[in-house]
Amino acid sequence: MALETPIVFIIFNRPRHTRKTFEAIRLQRPKQLFIVADGPRKAHPTDDENCLQVREIVAQIDWPCDVHRNYAEQNLGCKQRVNSGLDWVFTLVERAIILEDDCLPNPDFFSFCETLLERYQDNEQIMTITGNNFQNGHQRGDADYYFSKYNHIWGWATWRRAWQKNDVSLPFWPTWRNSSEWIAHSPYRAERAYWTAIFDRMYRNEIDTWDYPWTANIWYHGGLIATPNVNLVTNIGFGPDGTHTLSIKDRPGLPVHSLALPLNHPRAIQRDAVADRYVFDHLLGGLDKQFPWSILRLPKRAINKILRLMQGDR
Repeated sequence: MALETPIVFIIFNRPRHTRKTFEAIRLQRPKQLFIVADGPRKAHPTDDENCLQVREIVAQIDWPCDVHRNYAEQNLGCKQRVNSGLDWVFTLVERAIILEDDCLPNPDFFSFCETLLERYQDNEQIMTITGNNFQNGHQRGDADYYFSKYNHIWGWATWRRAWQKNDVSLPFWPTWRNSSEWIAHSPYRAERAYWTAIFDRMYRNEIDTWDYPWTANIWYHGGLIATPNVNLVTNIGFGPDGTHTLSIKDRPGLPVHSLALPLNHPRAIQRDAVADRYVFDHLLGGLDKQFPWSILRLPKRAINKILRLMQGDR
């Protein structure tokens, strides 16, 4: 059966990752497919050939499909390419499932997103659906998913109504960072220091990424993220050719699991603060000081400040 919900596939220069994720998309036979591609970088001699190979892979569409392509001829960078691509997508459709080339989903991910996109279409509080779970087996609530403030983007879905609130320049940040609302949103001092350092740099346009501004906008607008109680998407992009997921050699992502359908829905829409604290403590380094790859984008003085505040918070 063909998938009714449009899929957005964001690609760049990694043929081996693109091939695997595109095969997962092909099995869903979406009726609409939006392909957003960045162009080759001038200082990277392999980009021309790799970008060409990637575009040839996604040209192999063997099912009935309305295909839309938005290909940059020159490199725009992560922040501009993803934001401009999704801006374009949401001028054409009301909702979409979004996958980057290194995000390999379990088939249940698509059903999960499609079900919740329909269920929460008109609920302004729900701004994103993620396919990621970083709770290490801890069940949150008694449903198949819970609500979080953490915006995991390795396979996700959203609506035009939510994406239209995304302002990548973060005009609200200088005022909000000094407000009681920001303290109430992130009362844990170490967590607040962690994100303040990141959002400060984003406001100064010092980091070339799209996900941090999207997170800031969701938080500013009081949004929640529907999060599955099992992991539905694995990131296969940790390796020497990653952009923000660099490592010396390929590293396996988190395993994926199946999700029984029909879904068991939460009785109430409210944020699971315990789950969110677990994300900060165990994924973002709050408890064991093991920082994620993203923290490497911060200057040393910011990391030291976060460490000092973490130690003083306990």
